[in-house]
Amino acid sequence: MLYALICTDKAGALQTRLDNRDAHLAYIKETGVVAQAGPFLNEAGEMSGSLVIVDVAERADAQSWAENDPYAKAGLFSAVRIEAWKRVVG
Repeated sequence: MLYALICTDKAGALQTRLDNRDAHLAYIKETGVVAQAGPFLNEAGEMSGSLVIVDVAERADAQSWAENDPYAKAGLFSAVRIEAWKRVVG
């Protein structure tokens, strides 16, 4: 099942994102459950959050993935929302 992780960065946390980006990308590759992913951009064009679509068996797996993301462990996010998601286009 697909789940969307909608993550909002804490204000002023761009450096935290940059410092943990390589570990986050490695985690995506290692876990093999990410169907799509990319950052949200603020008006200045800077990364300010994330949208990650994971393909896992149940919501608890999506929650576990989100909690173990290096970005989350570094305290980057002010909020993480997890929603079941159905691909219609693409």
